[in-house]
Amino acid sequence: MQAFDFLATTSENFEEQALTVFQHQALHCKVYQDFINLLNINVDSVNTIHKIPFLPIQFFKSHAVVSNTHPVEETFLSSGTTGTIQSKHLVTDVAAYEKSYLSAFNHFYGSVTDYTILALLPSYLERNGSSLIYMVDDLIKKSNNSNSGFYLHNHQELYNKLQELEAKKTKTLLIGVSFALLDFIENFPCNLQHTVVMETGGMKGKRKEMIREELHAELKKGFGVANIHSEYGMTELLSQAYYNDSQKFNCPPWMKILIRDTEDALTLFPSQKTGGINVIDLANYNSCSFIATQDLGKIYNNGTFDVLGRFDNSDIRGCNLLVE
Repeated sequence: MQAFDFLATTSENFEEQALTVFQHQALHCKVYQDFINLLNINVDSVNTIHKIPFLPIQFFKSHAVVSNTHPVEETFLSSGTTGTIQSKHLVTDVAAYEKSYLSAFNHFYGSVTDYTILALLPSYLERNGSSLIYMVDDLIKKSNNSNSGFYLHNHQELYNKLQELEAKKTKTLLIGVSFALLDFIENFPCNLQHTVVMETGGMKGKRKEMIREELHAELKKGFGVANIHSEYGMTELLSQAYYNDSQKFNCPPWMKILIRDTEDALTLFPSQKTGGINVIDLANYNSCSFIATQDLGKIYNNGTFDVLGRFDNSDIRGCNLLVE
């Protein structure tokens, strides 16, 4: 269904690819087209990625952000909290999402079949419409490993499985929401040698918020690992960045972070200056690839980035709610 091949994106042709997607979405995504017109921007004058306008992420709460007329195959919903309006990502080509997360996993971690994947994601498992659950469930299936699986609140069973896999020196990925990982190590401290521990951010109102350094220090101590990994994704995107042993977030080739001035949304900052995170996600061809998030961060000269917190008065959201 998706004629545009985001996997063909490289550092050399990223701008060309992004401008191709921009032209398509400016024409076919009604809400994005209206937004561009309100800014009085001439589409033909946009000839670099730094001139592309970024759609505020809040539009996913109030509008159908799609750039084609194909049937919706999946509707992903943000977690939010009671009384808040959820974002809706209407996905008309779920195969593009699968292609994106599988290719990104392979890019950063190697083949999923090399891993046993254990998921401690209770808050996500207790609701419908989670893009994270969709991804992890598919990774578990594609690991083709009978030991892979989800754990809700069954910490003893998870601990036993981790010890069994460690004894066999099995390459393992444990992915969990922050509060659940903290709850787990309070009763089941570990010393893991063959397991990557990845937190997906967020306390879901279960614990006080912590900055990443504090959270990762607790998790490193509790799991006995040198580094904690993290995933930066959100309902409105079809791609994820990963915080791995480099201790910075890294994007796959078809995803890029730009930093905007929080006082002037159309002004972009250079490297190593804190501002609002703008995401270019070329896998989002059928929706909107240019999104102004409510996260604060900074980019570095090598293209890696940090997430430093949230805008004041932002809605509480699921992934990477790290308030400084």
